[in-house]
Amino acid sequence: MSISILILTLNEEANLPDCLQSVKWSDDIVVLDSFSTDRTVKIAEEMGARVVQRRFDNWSAHQNWALEEIRFAHPWVFYLDADERMTEELKAELLAVANEEGGAPVAYYCGRRNMFMGRWIKHAMPPGMVMRFFRPPFVRFQRLVNPVPVIDGSHGYLQGLLVHYNFSKGIAEWIDKHNRYSSLEALEGIKVIHQRSQDRSGLGLFSSDRALRRRALKNLSFRLPCRPFIKFWYLYLWQRGWLDGMAGFTYCVLQSFYEYMIVLKMRELERQERGLPL
Repeated sequence: MSISILILTLNEEANLPDCLQSVKWSDDIVVLDSFSTDRTVKIAEEMGARVVQRRFDNWSAHQNWALEEIRFAHPWVFYLDADERMTEELKAELLAVANEEGGAPVAYYCGRRNMFMGRWIKHAMPPGMVMRFFRPPFVRFQRLVNPVPVIDGSHGYLQGLLVHYNFSKGIAEWIDKHNRYSSLEALEGIKVIHQRSQDRSGLGLFSSDRALRRRALKNLSFRLPCRPFIKFWYLYLWQRGWLDGMAGFTYCVLQSFYEYMIVLKMRELERQERGLPL
């Protein structure tokens, strides 16, 4: 059994060729494009992918639309960003899962080997786990940005890692993108602060499931003081980002800066709610 591949794009002519090359073994590659103005669509079509277009509104709505409206050729779908690359070990693991006869989880989380300044940032930017391999009828997404899955069934964890070049367009593009992300994260943070039931979700901090722990920690972080400093020292000291050299230090600073943008925008939203001048 083969596997369908879903790739989301917006002006990804620089990244898309290598991404498509890494999944050329699939006979069903779907590029969901948000009306790119560069050569993204032409590259996708020339390399044999199906192209579907939809204007982007927010991450969960966009991904949910893909799962509901796109007819995939195979029961299992793997989702990739254009700045990510499939690996041979991960491919073999995916095919093995897809060929299992019943009883398997309906979704799997996958880690990433994150690259920055020409090296794998193994400590400051650990692989983490993102849900990427799934059967569409059993999955939906929530949150405006950095969406989290709602899985109707059991889930598992893959051993293989993607390769992720999230600085492939340079630091300026990363800052521009995370400026947009921070606005959406601020909205999500305000929502978490206002949820009365949030205290119960804190129990996820002690869950044996990695995905639940990560989600609970994310929600807890919106309530912490001095978050930018905590983020920096957590990545640089606790995660041993210093072992990644200057690349690790730079990444920790950028993450702290991103966290500070979220803090400032949450304060701004709170002032707006109270009718105070910005």
